[in-house]
Amino acid sequence: MDNDLLLVIGLVLGGFSIPSIVSALSDGRAPRVATIVVVLSGIMVVYAISNKPGGYEINDIPQIFVDVVARYIL
Repeated sequence: MDNDLLLVIGLVLGGFSIPSIVSALSDGRAPRVATIVVVLSGIMVVYAISNKPGGYEINDIPQIFVDVVARYIL
């Protein structure tokens, strides 16, 4: 799998799991599934960063996101 794709998937999954964690905590439940998703998304992001020569910079992430979306939609 492409490192850029793994980075984007990891960031999207991590972002989508935050409302789930907040919802579970506000209802008094344990956020089990959301915690697993956060861990998996973190693993994806760390794997993508560690396998990219030179790594990623914060300023590059929006362009990487657009490139990945354009690659698979167009």
